[in-house]
Amino acid sequence: MTELASRSQLMMSFLRIALFTVPATVLLGTASGMLSNSGYSNAWFRALDLPSFMPPGWAFGVAWTILYILLGLALAMIIHARGATGRGLILGLFILQLVINYAWSPVFFAMHQVTLALGLIAAMIVLTLILIVLMRRVRGAAALLMLPYLGWLCFAAALNYRIMVDNPDAARLAPAGASTDIAID
Repeated sequence: MTELASRSQLMMSFLRIALFTVPATVLLGTASGMLSNSGYSNAWFRALDLPSFMPPGWAFGVAWTILYILLGLALAMIIHARGATGRGLILGLFILQLVINYAWSPVFFAMHQVTLALGLIAAMIVLTLILIVLMRRVRGAAALLMLPYLGWLCFAAALNYRIMVDNPDAARLAPAGASTDIAID
């Protein structure tokens, strides 16, 4: 086949990819949060001394849904850039940062490892900065879609840091009403 794809064919190809990457990114992120009991419904989290700049619970759901949609679209753009120099590296780094992203909720909310969670956010920030630089060379729009994510990661790092400082014994903190005593009859 020697003809070039038309603009509408290219758009349909991108949309087919995005119809997979966007829902997959959102669903995996949602699953990570739900399986680790993230948010204000978590008794351990409610027992923490939370920063004064902590947003309400609904804001996290809205923000992460939008961010995962943007990440899914950026991923689709890079997948669609067949033959682009550096595409494989970008995809590998993107998947790595996404895996770290999905690991954050279980580490923070289920394992109560606040310091390790901050380390994961730091790794996501570094990887996202690298991705923005690399993506800009392949698809500038994909790099732009990563900027709100980078901003939110910086805000999340500030929240996580403040929680770590204000709750030095967070890992051993028992939720209100819970006991670590063993009942012997």
